[in-house]
Amino acid sequence: MRRAVRQDPYGAAPHGRQTRTTRTTGRTRRTRATRAAGPNGAHDRGDGKPDGGSEEVRPVFRPDHDLLALLRGCGRRPGAAAAARVLSLAGEHGALWLTAGLAGAAADPARRGAWLRATTLVAASHAASMAVKRVVRRPRPQLPPGAAPLVRTAGRHSFPSSHAASSAAAALAFGTLVPAAPLRPLAAAVCVSRLVAGVHYPTDVAFGALLGATTARLGRDWTHRGVR
Repeated sequence: MRRAVRQDPYGAAPHGRQTRTTRTTGRTRRTRATRAAGPNGAHDRGDGKPDGGSEEVRPVFRPDHDLLALLRGCGRRPGAAAAARVLSLAGEHGALWLTAGLAGAAADPARRGAWLRATTLVAASHAASMAVKRVVRRPRPQLPPGAAPLVRTAGRHSFPSSHAASSAAAALAFGTLVPAAPLRPLAAAVCVSRLVAGVHYPTDVAFGALLGATTARLGRDWTHRGVR
C-alpha cells in the first residue's frame, strides 16, 4: 500500500505527528462495501433494516411442519396418492359441494330454497377464505427435495385452506337437510387430502375448517327460514 506525506501548504516543515494520506486500493474499497452491506447483501439504510435484498422468510411452527411431513409421506403409497389427487381436484373452488347443493335443490323441490341457501353458505365460506389468504399471504409449504406436491394449486397462498372451509361448511349446512353421517367423513377426507398432497400446513386446514363451520353456524337459521 503506497503512502505519501502531505506537505504543509505554507511551506513549513512538518513537526510532531505527521499527517498521512492513504491511497485506498480497490481491495480496500470492496472490503468497506462489504461491511456496509446487510446480511442479505443489501446496504444498510441506517435504521437497522436492509435496503432491498431478499424477502424475509417467516418461521414455520415446528409441529405444523413435522405433521405435514408425516402426512405427506403417506403420499408415497400409490393408493393414498391417487385418492388425495381425486379429492383435491373434486374440492377445487368448492366444486364438489356446490354440485351437491344444486343436486339437492333439484331432487328436493319442497326444500329447494333451503338447499340453495345452504349452498350459498358454502360459496360464502370459500369466498371468505380467499379474502383471508390475500391478507395473510402465507406461502405454500416448501417440501424437501424429491417430495413435490401431488397436485397443482390455483394460487400461491396457503392460509387458510379453501378446501377445508367449503368442506366444513357443507358438512354442517347440508347435514341439517340430509343425514350427516356420509357428509362428515367425506369432508374430513377432503381436508386430509390437502396435507397428503403437500399443499397446505395443518394449521391452514384447521383454520379453514373453523372458518367454514362458523359460517354455516351463523347462517343456520337463515338456511331453514320458512322450512317446516
